[in-house]
Amino acid sequence: MAAGLLVPGVIGSSARAAQDDLRFVHAYGETVLAQPARRVVSLGYTSQDTLLALGVAPVAVRKWFGSMPYGVWPWAQSLLGDAKPLLIEGEVSIEIVASLAPDLIVAIGSGISKAEYDVLSQIAPVLMHAPDQKTYGTSWDVMTRTLGRAVGQTARSEDLIAGTRKKFADVRARHPQWADKTAVCAYNFGGETGAFIGSDTRQRFLAELDFKVPEKLVGMSTAEEFYARLSPEDLSPLDADLLIWVSSFDTVPDIVALPMRRTLEAHHEGREVLAGALVAGALSFGSVLSLPFALEALEPEIELALDGNAQTPVPSSVKAGLAP
Repeated sequence: MAAGLLVPGVIGSSARAAQDDLRFVHAYGETVLAQPARRVVSLGYTSQDTLLALGVAPVAVRKWFGSMPYGVWPWAQSLLGDAKPLLIEGEVSIEIVASLAPDLIVAIGSGISKAEYDVLSQIAPVLMHAPDQKTYGTSWDVMTRTLGRAVGQTARSEDLIAGTRKKFADVRARHPQWADKTAVCAYNFGGETGAFIGSDTRQRFLAELDFKVPEKLVGMSTAEEFYARLSPEDLSPLDADLLIWVSSFDTVPDIVALPMRRTLEAHHEGREVLAGALVAGALSFGSVLSLPFALEALEPEIELALDGNAQTPVPSSVKAGLAP
């Protein structure tokens, strides 16, 4: 065939495939990118993790909580390189986003309104959560695959997903007995005690390890679709085989002082674990980078809590004063 001669339909098919790969149907409509994005503003509270994992340092990051440099936590900091993204705190400033001249705005998990989306879309293409996902309910693998497409790193995204799934599979293989156990992540904040359930990242972490939801929490109504408030007079729904307290602190006098906690079998039998500070952050982010971090930290703690011996010390629980 002579150089430069085109086979009818071949180039057209490739172009259509490339265009389809950059077409995103989401909760607020449809976004089509002209080409893979390079200059990205990350407005989702956790999307910076996924972008960094894909080799894209965002030009701006939305701060969620904590005081980490540039809003990037330890499990992702090494991927920043020399980048120094602008840290956006509080409400999204349209003017600031516009000044950054992005070619993509990632707003999955940002909580922005349709009106805000419409305005931001005049600056650059905006990605929102899929129609079948909750506002803050995009799973880590869906987030990774979606952003992989958006930045032209589809193969890398699949490798990242496979790697994280293998880490969970390896832990399940080491502890097959966990599949017969119930587990819950609980919180005590501002005088309110409750459980993370539904589409929450902390509940998904436990599900990835084959733990079951305690029967009393099944079907319980949720606030914001990811947690359930409990009566301080009845914490029995938390009485799972494994009880993980999630806190932003490594010492938790508020949880230690909960009167009804001492009525739980999980407490008397030494089956409480504390996910404090960094580990709580990793569980909350629930990203392709933070989940392996949480897994490495919690596997030995869970193993000790579920060894069947109430006298076995669980280091995080002992240090926090939760141990019986």
